[in-house]
Amino acid sequence: MTRTIIAAAVLILAPLAASAECPREHQASMSCPTGQVWDKDAKSCVLQSS
Repeated sequence: MTRTIIAAAVLILAPLAASAECPREHQASMSCPTGQVWDKDAKSCVLQSS
């Protein structure tokens, strides 16, 4: 019985711990073409200013 409770707790808490590590807004990794950078306000790639 104790093993079942521990196993259930691990299965419930593991995804919560993993999602706590990285907030949703930073979860996706974005790559832009050469000469462009990611603009978090515009949420798109923009030309890189020198």
